[in-house]
Amino acid sequence: MLIGELSRCTGVNERLLRYYERVELIRSERRANGYRDYGDETVETVRQIRGLLAAGLPTRVIRQILPCAVDSATLRPCPGVLDHLRAQLAALDRRAADLATARDLLRETISATEGAATSEQQRMRLSEGLLPPVSGT
Repeated sequence: MLIGELSRCTGVNERLLRYYERVELIRSERRANGYRDYGDETVETVRQIRGLLAAGLPTRVIRQILPCAVDSATLRPCPGVLDHLRAQLAALDRRAADLATARDLLRETISATEGAATSEQQRMRLSEGLLPPVSGT
C-alpha cells in the first residue's frame, strides 16, 4: 500500500509516517518508481505506535518495545518491557508532581494579586472621595 493509503487507513499524516520510518518504527519497500510500499501489517503497527505514544512513551523506547506489542494497548512481557514502562510511569509521576506544585504557586499568586488589587482599588476610591473614611469606633 502507498503512503497515502496508509495515511487514510490510520489517520496519521504522511509526514509523520515518513518520520516513523526514519526512526525505524515502520518499514517499507521501494517500488521501481521509488514510491514507498507498505505491507498491510503496517496499519496495525502504526496503531500500536500511536497507542504507545499516547501512553507517553518516547519513540526511542517504542522502537525497543514495539516487537513485543500484541495490539494497540497490550505488550508481551519481553525482557526490559516492564522496566521501560515503569520508568516512564515514574517520569510521568514526577512531571505531574511538578505541575501540581506550579499550579498551587500560580493559585497563590493569583489570590495575592487579587487581594492587592482590591486593596489598591479601595485606596484609590478613598483618595478620590468615592468611599467614606472608616471611623475608628
